[in-house]
Amino acid sequence: MAKRTPYQDKVIRRYYQNQDQILLQRLGDLITDLYLAEGKARVRLWKRAAESLEKLKVPQSRIQHLCQSDNPALVAELLKELLDQQG
Repeated sequence: MAKRTPYQDKVIRRYYQNQDQILLQRLGDLITDLYLAEGKARVRLWKRAAESLEKLKVPQSRIQHLCQSDNPALVAELLKELLDQQG
């Protein structure tokens, strides 16, 4: 395996330092897509949203509730809570 350059190390370090913000942005994009999606695409998007919520350390019981409700507005409210916590 090739050794990384100092620049590559900085990029990787910054990615992991900002991972929460990246996940929150991704979740916001998924909410928009969930409002517009139907059928199988909507099921896939809910799965991706659940994975993002897991990475953000949202309790599993809340994730299940959100997915079962099939209501993007509830996820949007959770996103607002998470953004308020960030700061």
